[in-house]
Amino acid sequence: MIHSGADVPLGIKAIEACGTKSQPTTRLRKYQLMVLLLTFLTYMSYHLTRKVTSVVKSTLNPKVDDDWDNINSGWYPFNKGEPDADGARNEGKALLGLLDTTFLFAYAVGMFFSGSVADRSNLRIFLSGSMITIGILMGVMGLANFWEIHDLWYFLFVQAVTGLYQATGWPSVVSVVGKWFPRGKRGLVMGIWNSHTSVGNILGALIPAAVLGWGWGWAFIVPGIIIAGLGIIMYFFLIVCTSSLAPPTPVSICCSHQSAEDTEKTTLLNVAGDVPVQHQAVSFWKALFIPGVISFSLCLFFCKLVAYTFMYWLPYYVQHTKIGGHTLSDSESANLSTLFDVGGIAGGILAGFLSDRLRKPALINAFFLYIAVPMLFIYHTYSKDSTSINIFLLLITGAIVNAPYALITTAVSADLGTHETLRGNPKALATVTAIIDGTGSIGAAIGPYLAGSIKSWDDVFWMLMASAAIAGLMLTRQCKDELCGKPKKQEAYTFD
Repeated sequence: MIHSGADVPLGIKAIEACGTKSQPTTRLRKYQLMVLLLTFLTYMSYHLTRKVTSVVKSTLNPKVDDDWDNINSGWYPFNKGEPDADGARNEGKALLGLLDTTFLFAYAVGMFFSGSVADRSNLRIFLSGSMITIGILMGVMGLANFWEIHDLWYFLFVQAVTGLYQATGWPSVVSVVGKWFPRGKRGLVMGIWNSHTSVGNILGALIPAAVLGWGWGWAFIVPGIIIAGLGIIMYFFLIVCTSSLAPPTPVSICCSHQSAEDTEKTTLLNVAGDVPVQHQAVSFWKALFIPGVISFSLCLFFCKLVAYTFMYWLPYYVQHTKIGGHTLSDSESANLSTLFDVGGIAGGILAGFLSDRLRKPALINAFFLYIAVPMLFIYHTYSKDSTSINIFLLLITGAIVNAPYALITTAVSADLGTHETLRGNPKALATVTAIIDGTGSIGAAIGPYLAGSIKSWDDVFWMLMASAAIAGLMLTRQCKDELCGKPKKQEAYTFD
């Protein structure tokens, strides 16, 4: 049965009407899995569409051959400029960086507002409407290929609007998942769940690369169809909150600020049918000054600067760098770059597992960040030697770079969003997530822009190494507290 008056999707009503009765715990587990799957697919599609520009860069601004036979290839204005000694047209390369920066700055700005809007909105409608809109915008971007549009402002405008709508995804899905899982059990769950980022990046490289031969416009249109289709599925099946379920479910999974003994006796909804406690959304400033939010936000600024530089420029870097004396094609470089995200899946899961076991997220993040500094140097220095070495180093580098990024944006954000100072109010989840990820997204915007503007790849990697080191330093105070203090006990909170 469904809780009366709850906002229940039509698809769930149909499932409940046709299904058989089961134990409350079994039903809750079933819907937890459904929520994890739906939110996984949702944010996977967000990253799938976000990755496309990195794949088409080498088509819009291809490397010029030594004999200049393909000097007129590419797509104006992104193929502007005279080629340098390596065949790269840096003027067009800078415009591609500007394209990324426009998207990411719009994303960062939208992130600071989307969290507050999400906390005050019906997340199911908010998410599904945004996904369908992103699908339309991807189609508009791809049609530039067939409409012969070469106006830079057209591309910048579409990217800016897309960035604003892309900002709706992360605060919303973290808020939904955070309402279904208690603190202390999120690290591993969200570490596995957060692989949607890497899976989306992998598919966002493989799918556009597969259709690139039809014309670069299809690289945008096909992912646009995918995210719009998933948006429709979300509208019909996503249950935002456990309070939509009835009869009441055990609180062993979703608990409140009570002792462990009392918590076991409490249910998500009052058995007598009382109205659940109503919480007010938390203001931006109150969320900002929750202990740890500013430190982890600044850390994520530099984490995402590194991660997103790889995300947007790795296929281009691989295609413009001879590996074992050979130059890879556009599709080959896109396929090889996916190994960075394969490593990222393992890194995210490992970081989540360690967070659950050690309960010291700052120390875990700092460890990965400091290890990332020499690993970035090793990758840049030795990845050119052979394809097998490049593959191995990409997997290791991807795991180390993505681990802290994945942990901060999932379990850490959700834990801070249900901090004890909030007294059980879950309505800060999206706002806190938006603050942390919004700050990180500013770094994500700066990194790709600098990578496009800096002419030497050596200097780009020195920038990345410095950013990883600074990210670790941002957590110095939290690391000191975790070393001096005792691990925090599992905190519980009441779901709306």
